[in-house]
Amino acid sequence: MDDVFVQPPEKRPKVPVVEATTIPVIDLSPLRTKTGSPDVLASKLREAIQDWGFFVVTGHGVPKETVARAVQGSRAFFALSAEEKEAVRRTEESPMVGYYDAEYNRNVRDWKEIFEFFPTEPRPVGAADGAQLCKNKWLCDDDLPDFRDTLLEYAKAMEELAFMLLELISRSLNLSPHRLHGFFTDQTTILRINHYPPCPKPNLTLGSGCHKDCGALTILYQDDVGGLDVRRRSDGEWVRVNPVRDSFVVNIGEIIQVWSNDKYESVEHRALVNSEKERFSIPYFFNPSWSTVVEPLKEIVSKEDPSRYNGYKWGEFYSTRRKAILRKQVGQIKTQTAQFKKQPHVQKSELMFS
Repeated sequence: MDDVFVQPPEKRPKVPVVEATTIPVIDLSPLRTKTGSPDVLASKLREAIQDWGFFVVTGHGVPKETVARAVQGSRAFFALSAEEKEAVRRTEESPMVGYYDAEYNRNVRDWKEIFEFFPTEPRPVGAADGAQLCKNKWLCDDDLPDFRDTLLEYAKAMEELAFMLLELISRSLNLSPHRLHGFFTDQTTILRINHYPPCPKPNLTLGSGCHKDCGALTILYQDDVGGLDVRRRSDGEWVRVNPVRDSFVVNIGEIIQVWSNDKYESVEHRALVNSEKERFSIPYFFNPSWSTVVEPLKEIVSKEDPSRYNGYKWGEFYSTRRKAILRKQVGQIKTQTAQFKKQPHVQKSELMFS
């Protein structure tokens, strides 16, 4: 195995991994069928976010057939030859979409390959390279029939679920149910398909290195192989999120952390690999409009709890971040949400794990 994949000793996965048996499972069917109280669900969600930053949703209403077709399409794409995938490779001119197999996290390469696209291509306001920046890359239908339609169908179902969850998050913060919806009128949402091949030395590397999601909300399908780990707030231990049939794993991103003025915190997570089975997952990164200025919501801040962040322009931040990742320059320029943190406030997680 190439040294570029080898994690430093302190980052390597320990075996066995603790199983996260207490991560909350929230049944959304009462919300969909209007047979339960949205406020009760919002309360459960508040506890889940405050305790874990992650939760599992069932009763979400996404058709099993839609999920199955997306998984089948993902497998078919990654089964293509290297030459065929090369035709839609991510480039510096289009660093936000396409195929990629050389993603680095903290200077170590992830053991995975990915394909990403915008379910709706956004209009990058103020970006000189906007015409190319957000233009999706698709294979010809002859090369992979129905691939695009299948993933777009799945993305549409994810969007409906994302807005349902956004309403609950708004309620959980004592805001009006649709308070956050306006930020997503012209989304920069991205859907990704991940493939983690079997690894000869899984004890030395990671499928996805330790990170927090910089967007608003992530909804993840994971197959039955498993490999998602979450850093537990109480003690900093890595714990495994075992697959639950017909469910999705949800985590809040750093945008909601900022909007909530640290009432909610995004949590570090990673993906492990194994030597025997390939693993597939499909994360849906729910992101706001290009022109959004991300800052604590006015209803959240007060004299007693003033704003903890300087505002930043999401589109500029996100495109700069993606370019930096492609060039392996993360950390050298302003591509981390923590860089907009005001002083002297210190996040609880920084105190806990320092």
